[in-house]
Amino acid sequence: MARSRAPSSCFGAKKQRLDEESTSRPCVSRNGLSTHGVVRREMCYFCFDVLHNHLHNLEPPPAPKTFPNSSYPLFVTWTYGKEEKLRGCIGTFTAMNIHNGLREYAINSAMKDSRFSPITEEEFPNLTCSVSLLLNFEEGKNYQDWQIGVHGIRIEFVNEKGYHRTATYLPEVAYKQGWNHCETIDSLLRKGGYRGTITETFRQSIRLTRYRSEKCSVHATEYLRARQNGYRVYVYVWTNNKTIGCIKILSSNENFGSFVSRKFIDFCSMKFQLSDTDTSN
Repeated sequence: MARSRAPSSCFGAKKQRLDEESTSRPCVSRNGLSTHGVVRREMCYFCFDVLHNHLHNLEPPPAPKTFPNSSYPLFVTWTYGKEEKLRGCIGTFTAMNIHNGLREYAINSAMKDSRFSPITEEEFPNLTCSVSLLLNFEEGKNYQDWQIGVHGIRIEFVNEKGYHRTATYLPEVAYKQGWNHCETIDSLLRKGGYRGTITETFRQSIRLTRYRSEKCSVHATEYLRARQNGYRVYVYVWTNNKTIGCIKILSSNENFGSFVSRKFIDFCSMKFQLSDTDTSN
């Protein structure tokens, strides 16, 4: 099945007319999702690098050397805080070189998800980045031909106005929500903009593609620890978006994790400056 390069949201949809359309650490599987050794934590680190430089008007980071540049469909997700509130999730079903794909969708998901305001500098210390690589696409026999907690799904349907619509849920969505197949499909139809009555006959008319995902998630605290040998971390107090002054400079031998756990970090913005050390380690 031909797929367009148009970006997709992990909880959203794209409207169209009916007439055509190196050394690194693997992530540990969880929540029923399997990993096969492709996705790496360093992919999330790179997304943090890209977002950090964008927020501070710096040159984009160089291509990473810590993971291969294979081609996959992919999604980048940003969440905020302990409750992991969604702040952006955009990706593509077109296979892209991972380096370019992460560079593009790290920014698109953080700054251009129309459901949310752009991520701010002040939010950075409390962000979690997730990278999902999509693989093993298969045509479903019907809307129930997929396994909850294992497969992501992409549906195609014609809405009540005659528009061809698509929408997707990544594999973890139905699992986390505790939905069955019907509940997942009905929710995805609503997210895709369908406003008509959902009947069993309509569900059977849906074209469904199932896929698997390799996912890795990294919190900003882990990212900053990993980058301590390559960055000096400056923490500033902010009031009304104006810097008052530097309250702490963290060297590479300090425990940043204990520092970010303090309450005042919520009112701080972190700025990073490259040191002379090699950031690829």
